[in-house]
Amino acid sequence: MKQLSTLPFGRTGHHSSRVIFGGAALSRVTQDVADRTLEILLEYGVNHIDVAASYGHAELRVQPWLRREPNRFFLATKTGRRRADEAREELHRSLDRLGVDHVDLWQLHNLADPIEWDTALSPGGALEAAVQARDEGLVRFIGVTGHGAQIAANHRRSLERFDFDSVLLPYNRPTMRLPYYAENFNALLDTCRQRQVAVQTIKAVARAPWLGRQRSAATWYEPFTEQADIDPAVWWALGEETVFLNSVGDVDILPRFLDAASRYQGRPSEAEMDALFERLQPQPIFV
Repeated sequence: MKQLSTLPFGRTGHHSSRVIFGGAALSRVTQDVADRTLEILLEYGVNHIDVAASYGHAELRVQPWLRREPNRFFLATKTGRRRADEAREELHRSLDRLGVDHVDLWQLHNLADPIEWDTALSPGGALEAAVQARDEGLVRFIGVTGHGAQIAANHRRSLERFDFDSVLLPYNRPTMRLPYYAENFNALLDTCRQRQVAVQTIKAVARAPWLGRQRSAATWYEPFTEQADIDPAVWWALGEETVFLNSVGDVDILPRFLDAASRYQGRPSEAEMDALFERLQPQPIFV
């Protein structure tokens, strides 16, 4: 089976697989399902795991993997707490659940709300806890993540406030057709290239909001599910050669996502993407 290509993960010194395992897929699965998922990741050479304190049982589910495959994975988790004391407490809980004495990357999770942003990045905020944890060797690098139409602009502001090692945000063709988002995403990307900040992207295979339809996947948005549709969506995102893709948050769709990434040979043409749009009518999942 074809292995995924790798890229330097910003200035961390780690070469991460272009697809990072999005641990939200493990939020509600059994350990047996999680262990089968590990085998799929190993087949494709995925060497970077991204979980979060808020991802249900995900941190617990990867703990056996970390014992079984020591030093194989770059390990990232996240905190949604905004005050330093609460964030510090959540970090120690994450370390305990993961069964490790440190993580490679600790991220301020979904830092989008303006008031929460100011709280987290001001004295006494979560960022203060992150810097202290880095000084203590509990985390090696510090990142910031987010969702929504404003998040590319927010990340630009965040990088003005602090020299984060990574950012994470949505990237797919429907979202990039929103002029405001595209303008800020591209400006953010330029800044990250200049400063060697790793750029992680999410929602590569997002098709539309569920909008009341019966959910058929674990993702909070409706994803593409057929291989023929997943392929161009993944290839389009991989076409920005400097970014990483965090995998889809559904263990059943994951093998198709990885299969598409392993066969990447270049971004589809605009005509090919237009044909996909005409047939499936994907929509931005953020307004």
